[in-house]
Amino acid sequence: MNLLMRSAGLLVVGLVLMGALELGETLSIPGVHSMIAPAEAVVGRPLTPVSVAGVARRTARRNN
Repeated sequence: MNLLMRSAGLLVVGLVLMGALELGETLSIPGVHSMIAPAEAVVGRPLTPVSVAGVARRTARRNN
């Protein structure tokens, strides 16, 4: 019974934590930035799939 109660408690804490993270994401405060930066793909940067450098890098990896 003790193991069951502990498991249920951890499950509840995990669900509450996940809910708080989701709620915090939707209720963002103006001026407060997230810990995770948004991803941006800009054509022409070296690691984007459309750039010449990115294509050359991928073909070089496949040929080795």
